[in-house]
Amino acid sequence: MAAAQRGDGASYVQLLRDITPLLRRVARRRWPGAGADAIEDVVQDVLLSLHAVRHTYSPGRPFEPWLMSILRHRLADSVRRSVRHSAREVAVDNLEDIAPAVPVPEQEDWRPDHDALHRAISDLPPAQRRAVELLKMKELSLKEAAVETGMSITALKVATHRAVKSLRAMLGRDG
Repeated sequence: MAAAQRGDGASYVQLLRDITPLLRRVARRRWPGAGADAIEDVVQDVLLSLHAVRHTYSPGRPFEPWLMSILRHRLADSVRRSVRHSAREVAVDNLEDIAPAVPVPEQEDWRPDHDALHRAISDLPPAQRRAVELLKMKELSLKEAAVETGMSITALKVATHRAVKSLRAMLGRDG
């Protein structure tokens, strides 16, 4: 490690090759229930951490305890992450048991009513109508619409929000 700190790239590569099997062995021993992928993730985290903090190693001190300290911290992080992740997961053998299939309507069963939408837009107050036309229909950016209307970006956002809320109410959609 001391040679690697002095810029000897070959020594650094050799160090990484030498410590990787040790890291795997120790990680497996300290986390016996982990799968091979989890152990490999820990090893990679340790190698990345080692690379990031290699300047903190003091050549006058033993290397292995310093390395094992990094491993201990990365292993603890991985175990915590695994526990949090598994706490949110539910093992399911058959997806149909928890989420029955929902029939998808045929194309002719659902058709947007463009005429009703256009009528509803025309019934909006002028500022809201203009905001919807520019931002939603013409797909202008907020800046472009602000230049065209002379409204502030904030006013356009408010007008658009109110317009969408009104359109949902007029068209009988609650959200």
